[in-house]
Amino acid sequence: MTTQFIDNMAVEITGEGEPIVCLHGLGGSSNNWTPVEPALANFQLVRFDLPGSARSSSISAELSIENIAERIILACSKLGITRAHFLGHSLGTIICFQIAATRPQLVKSLALFGPLLCPTEAARPNIRARADKARNEGVKGMQEIADAITAGAISATTRREQPAISALVRESVMRQDAQGYARSCDALANAKAPAVETIECPVLLVTGDQDGVAPPQAVRAIADSIPGSRSVVYAQCGHWTTFERAHDCMRDLKDFYSGRFQ
Repeated sequence: MTTQFIDNMAVEITGEGEPIVCLHGLGGSSNNWTPVEPALANFQLVRFDLPGSARSSSISAELSIENIAERIILACSKLGITRAHFLGHSLGTIICFQIAATRPQLVKSLALFGPLLCPTEAARPNIRARADKARNEGVKGMQEIADAITAGAISATTRREQPAISALVRESVMRQDAQGYARSCDALANAKAPAVETIECPVLLVTGDQDGVAPPQAVRAIADSIPGSRSVVYAQCGHWTTFERAHDCMRDLKDFYSGRFQ
């Protein structure tokens, strides 16, 4: 494994083969993809810590979906990546959609977990309130945000049967830099849906039946708008798909990249 810093973003690179660019969600890091690594053994994994997140939190500028996408595109260019598979979770899926819609020549396929095009109008005030809490309350605010996410974004089954997953999600969110997290929330709250109907590459969309961020009906609607895409719903699963249902994610990723989903 090698780790580079490009435009203040931490980028981990492992393996050989076709590149898969991995973009985590809000409150996540490159570690979101560790549970599914065995399914990606024949690829080169290029795992970003997004601007404002984890090791890439030292950023003072405002963030938007558009400027994060441009940073990823520029970093790919600096790494010599001209075409890649893109793998995303939550906020990362919005960025993947943005890149696929605006730079289609760069994107060979999309495999997206907990996917959304943008927040609902009802959700935006809550995301802005979360940004303010992180910005104004620092570490204390981040602990309260982490507790709320652990309680609300993980399925009841996972919380009961896999307490280590709850601890992992809580730690991931709680350890984020508060100011960087707030800027990431701002980007999410202001996100606009890209023109995904123009996307022509293979697309896999995966969510959980208890995912309140990317509910199954919304994910199926996205699939209906992208010709040839496929959606999958996991039972008793919340929003942190690769942690909650790693084995199922690996199975479906193997099928997708082998062409059995295409």
